[in-house]
Amino acid sequence: MEALRIYTEKPYCLRGEVTISGAKNAVLPAIAACLLTEDRVELTNVPLVKDVHTMLTLVSELGATYHLDEGYKTLNLEVKKIKSTQAPYKLVRAMRASILVLGPLLARSGRATVALPGGCAIGTRPVDLHISGLQKLGANLKIEHGYIIAEAERLKGAEIELEKKTVTGTENLVMAACLARGETILKNCALEPEVVSLCELLVKMGAKIDGIGEETLRITGARQLGGVKHRIIPDRIETGTFMVASALTGGDLVLKEVEPQHVEAITNKLVIAGSQVEQSDRNILRVKGSEEIKPLDITTAPYPGFPTDMQAQFMVLMTQANGRSIITETIFDRRFSHANELLRLGACIEIEGDKAIIKGKTPLSGAEVMATDLRASACLVLAGLIATGQTTINEIEHLDRGYEKIEEKLRQLGVKIERFINNNNNNYKKAEVKS
Repeated sequence: MEALRIYTEKPYCLRGEVTISGAKNAVLPAIAACLLTEDRVELTNVPLVKDVHTMLTLVSELGATYHLDEGYKTLNLEVKKIKSTQAPYKLVRAMRASILVLGPLLARSGRATVALPGGCAIGTRPVDLHISGLQKLGANLKIEHGYIIAEAERLKGAEIELEKKTVTGTENLVMAACLARGETILKNCALEPEVVSLCELLVKMGAKIDGIGEETLRITGARQLGGVKHRIIPDRIETGTFMVASALTGGDLVLKEVEPQHVEAITNKLVIAGSQVEQSDRNILRVKGSEEIKPLDITTAPYPGFPTDMQAQFMVLMTQANGRSIITETIFDRRFSHANELLRLGACIEIEGDKAIIKGKTPLSGAEVMATDLRASACLVLAGLIATGQTTINEIEHLDRGYEKIEEKLRQLGVKIERFINNNNNNYKKAEVKS
């Protein structure tokens, strides 16, 4: 299995510039949306991450042809005809976002058979809201042998109120409603920038959507949608990860190609912790760490609240704060698995239900650790920047799902980091979190 090794003779102080890639969580629904039209769709600023290739493999099995220009990060997609309405388990199991083909497939072809999704092991993430919403649009659905089987001659507009905010649920239902007959009113929608970006793409394709960026969306169905060119927004979680990297190391990083408005919750917490965050241009942030990191109380929440995808990175930061910090995870259960690995590096963390209590300031020392999910992987990379000695991070295929060439970006900042094949990554004893 591939692993990363970070050499730290003394804690790094990162200085320099980093260009942020396009958002993984924006490009995946955009690729799924291409199933709604037979015309060509061009996506720019596409991140070159594993999840993109997985989604492209999936849509190609459904009938898409595509060309990805990695140099220009431009993707051209065309689905002249749906040749298959089945999304197989072998692909869907690798990435939860594969569920996003359900709505477009059903809306365009009248049938979809999609395996129940997999992805990161970060707790229960049911698809019942997708299913109940599509049923209100007139679909007949059943689950058999691990597959969602959906049929509808043509979906019909309806009023749907989501029981709780769901990003992929909102995206799936908006896409399905774009080809439904009549008007769909979708309430309690997710407000994440990635949802807004998808709606903007659909409007460019010819969809009629009112209320973009609000909790209630009104979608007037069309007979067909057309081709378009669309730029993928910057990845706010990669942005946040490098912001924390600067704060953690007392560094001075300039982050380019960012959207400052999308990371306001992250910025606010870093400022409270003692960092300086300056916006020097529309798409540029400068983050300066301080000598003293102050403790924080953080509660994850749907956008515009503090993102659950950043709590692991902030947990590392809080190991270096002078005092006691508390992180409360309200979005996913079982999302503190990275705490076990941080204990191996010397952190002092206790888990009490949905709360992680971090006691700092604790020096970290290098060790062999295991990445358990995408954001936990990033958390361990950050820890390696301040852990003296050598830190080896195994199972980094999780990292490759959402971060584009992160070791190359860190290497340009002076970090001694290498990727290698580790055949001995099971030979270590796992630490236990105190509960």
